[in-house]
Order: sequence, then C-alpha cells, then structure tokens
Amino acid sequence: MKLKNRQQLLTIAAIALVGFFAADKLIFTPVGAAWTNRSKRIADLRKKVDDGTRLANREKSLRSRWDFMRTNTLPNNESAAEQQVLQAVDRWARDSSVTITSVGQQWKHDNDDYMTLLCRIEATSNLDRLRHFLYALEKDPMALKIESLDISSRDTEGQQLSVGLQISGLVLTASAKP
Repeated sequence: MKLKNRQQLLTIAAIALVGFFAADKLIFTPVGAAWTNRSKRIADLRKKVDDGTRLANREKSLRSRWDFMRTNTLPNNESAAEQQVLQAVDRWARDSSVTITSVGQQWKHDNDDYMTLLCRIEATSNLDRLRHFLYALEKDPMALKIESLDISSRDTEGQQLSVGLQISGLVLTASAKP
C-alpha cells in the first residue's frame, strides 16, 4: 500500500510539475510580456500627452515666432532673392568696413515647400571688422543661416584675416505659405 501511495504521490507531483511548466509557458510568460508591453505603451502615451500639453501651452509664442520667420524669408523669385541677399551682404560689408573679394550663389531645390539659396562669400579685413560683419549677418532678420565659416591669416602677425563663409537663405514656395 505504501508503494502505491508513493507512486500516486510521484505521479501527482509529476503532473503538477508538467502542469506548472505548461502554465508558465502558455499563460504566465505571455501575460507578463503583454503586461510589460502595455506598461511601456502607457508610458509612451503619457509622454506624448505631456509633450502635446507643453506644445499647446507654447502655441502662441511658437506661432508668433513662425510668423516672424515666415515673413522674413527671401522672396519666391530667384532673381529678387539673389538681389536681396547681395544688397544685404553689401550693406554689412559697408557698415563693418570689410572687403568682399567674391560672392558665389547656387540654388538648391530639394523640396516642393521650400528652396534654399546657397551663397559662398570670401572677405578680408581685421578681426574686429570681421566680427562686426558676422554680427550684422547673424542679427539681420532675413532668413539666413551660416552653414560654414573658415578663417585664415593673410599675414604673419594675424592682423589681416580672410574669411570664407557659406550661408543659406530660405525661400518658402507658394505651397508652404498660407
């Protein structure tokens, strides 16, 4: 009788162990993974809601900033945009007493909503005048961005400097403007 009870006990234990293993593989692990994925998704959604709330709170300032930038883009006419940039470069050079040695322009049409005017400017002067020139360029409300800047000395003392500057100007096409 003891042997039969022991066999029944071992059989029950083996069945329970197989049942527990099957429950682990079929129920506990998938439910745990689903719970973890759901927790991650909830955290992502909360972050998106927080980001949206912050964005909605900043809507007025962002819209006014965008309106300011949109109104200061270059005209949607290639020759007028080139003329506007050349006049601005000439004005900055005159105001800062910088000598412009060359200006090269190239259009870039990558998108239907906007295009960019790339300008390569070579100028010479001393450090203080070049600083005034670059400051005037950066502070101008025109939609220009400095892409690259190379400064090199033209004399042994470093008093006469040469600057190679690449700027890009933004032109919004008719589809991008409201």
